[in-house]
Amino acid sequence: MKEYRLTDWLPTSLKEARLRGWEELDVILFTGDAYVDHPSFGAAVIGRVLEAEGLRVAVVPQPNWRDDLRDFRKLGRPRLFFGVTAGAMDSMVNRYTAARRIRHDDAYTPGGRAGMRPDYPTIVYTQKLKQLWPGVPVIVGGIEASMRRLAHYDYWQDRLRPGILADCGADLLVYGMGEKPIAELARRMREMPAGQVPRDVPQTVYLARRVMPQDGDIVLAGYEECLADRRKQAVNFRVVEEESNRREARRLLQETGGRCMVVNPPFAPMATEELDAVYALPYTRLPHPRYRGKRIPAFETVQFSVTLHRGCFGGCAFCTISAHQGKEVVSRSARSVVEEVRRMAEMPGFKGYVSDLGGPSANMYGMHGVRPELCRRCKRPSCIHPSACPNLCTDHGPLLALYRAVDALPGVKKSFVGSGVRYDLLLLRSGNAEWDRTRREYARQLITRHVGGRLKVAPEHTSDAVLRLMRKPPFGQFREFKAMFDSICREAGLRQQIVPYFISSHPGCGDEDMAALAAATKDLRFRLEQVQDFTPTPMTLSTEMYYTGLDPWTMRPVACARTPQEKLRQRMFFFWYLPENRRAILGELRRMGRADLAMKLYGRRF
Repeated sequence: MKEYRLTDWLPTSLKEARLRGWEELDVILFTGDAYVDHPSFGAAVIGRVLEAEGLRVAVVPQPNWRDDLRDFRKLGRPRLFFGVTAGAMDSMVNRYTAARRIRHDDAYTPGGRAGMRPDYPTIVYTQKLKQLWPGVPVIVGGIEASMRRLAHYDYWQDRLRPGILADCGADLLVYGMGEKPIAELARRMREMPAGQVPRDVPQTVYLARRVMPQDGDIVLAGYEECLADRRKQAVNFRVVEEESNRREARRLLQETGGRCMVVNPPFAPMATEELDAVYALPYTRLPHPRYRGKRIPAFETVQFSVTLHRGCFGGCAFCTISAHQGKEVVSRSARSVVEEVRRMAEMPGFKGYVSDLGGPSANMYGMHGVRPELCRRCKRPSCIHPSACPNLCTDHGPLLALYRAVDALPGVKKSFVGSGVRYDLLLLRSGNAEWDRTRREYARQLITRHVGGRLKVAPEHTSDAVLRLMRKPPFGQFREFKAMFDSICREAGLRQQIVPYFISSHPGCGDEDMAALAAATKDLRFRLEQVQDFTPTPMTLSTEMYYTGLDPWTMRPVACARTPQEKLRQRMFFFWYLPENRRAILGELRRMGRADLAMKLYGRRF
């Protein structure tokens, strides 16, 4: 079992930097999360990538922005730049519920303590750094900045805001998974005069006073135009979504406050070898020793988990994964995964159980386009909605082999799949006999060997009309999957259950849809636990429908539940079985004229 020294982590203080013999730093990263040196935490990954470039990198986790700003001064001036990220999740989702109430805890903070980051840390941290260190470049990135790279609807302020660079004043924004652009940026800046930042690095955004469009550029409707006309915001979204998912994307320009927001096209997705190299970096996989004796809930969730791939071709309307990680799935090699599990098995506290062999959608590992040249031209936001692309390879064989290789490792008693799986892929009849065989075999192995009693899946709704807007499969497929799951469990003598996720108040969903959901889930003998109100987050199709009242792909009107009362009324139907909800639900069903649903929920004596 390896003994770690303080210098095995990136430094968080001058004292720690000097233990490495450093008197000057090249890059200083500020993050809204605690510093956990684990590949599930973005600041750790970016720090290690820059370290691999030969740079001296330090991390300032959760700086205090309310005092004399000593946390922003303590490491001095970096030679190249400051990096800023709000953290591993959007700060406003982290801090607020769908009802805009402040949460009482923060999983990315020691002790789960709330209040250790401001609203919009990307803006706050950058402004502090610019105030204290004029002339030093600030580069922002992470999920918060990435999803706000252009004009976007902000649910918490209920208004359209410009791209985040207009508010924070950073010199450059890195969007998406940032390993390739940040490494290229650092290489270029080492060769440039101090304080200069290149503006032609792929997968970056900058704000300029004047930009002349070039051949191939796409000029979006400006921020002020979108403020005046929501239809223009809807049209913009479709263009941005298409370009975000294209291999041969074009540069996007958007006028904002008399200046121009420029979005450079992204890098090509990482190759397997490049992704393997990121996961082979010398992470300790542990929180920094400064937190000794304190729990970090988010770390405990992922401590003994392994990410197999990134990207998701599902294209769900409410999800940011394809906009941030990309539609194209990039999988690690089996060797890389097995080596990570081998290292993990030697860590203190490992008891033989891998908590998750997963990814954005756990069973997309190894899937890709059969003919890559077709994928390069494709503009579809989803490879499986409204139907599966005939060019999509859905072979579950590589994933089956990987599970077996992990389970054969010394010290591993059992591996689980804690991430959600796409049950529509488990039901997809591709017409390829081998792929269909591995699909059936995978479903059986998953259910009998890798489920810890409960399997997470996300039907999201029961109304096919709402599901179409969500870009999710019809509810009949969930019924089919549940029947298969129950059958396999019976044959194997297992007492396991499905944990389905559902959303209320999604655009297009009405009270009657929620009442029908209550009846359908009761019929399947569910008492729902994993439920949530729709929360509009930047750069998703669902959010654009919520803000504009239109489906950007058809420009047809979409009704939305907007007021707190409407949202609470929809959410109430999830919990039809609670005695305190019965009277209100019956009143709503009478108003709808749906005595049939009242009968299904409460029987004859209602």
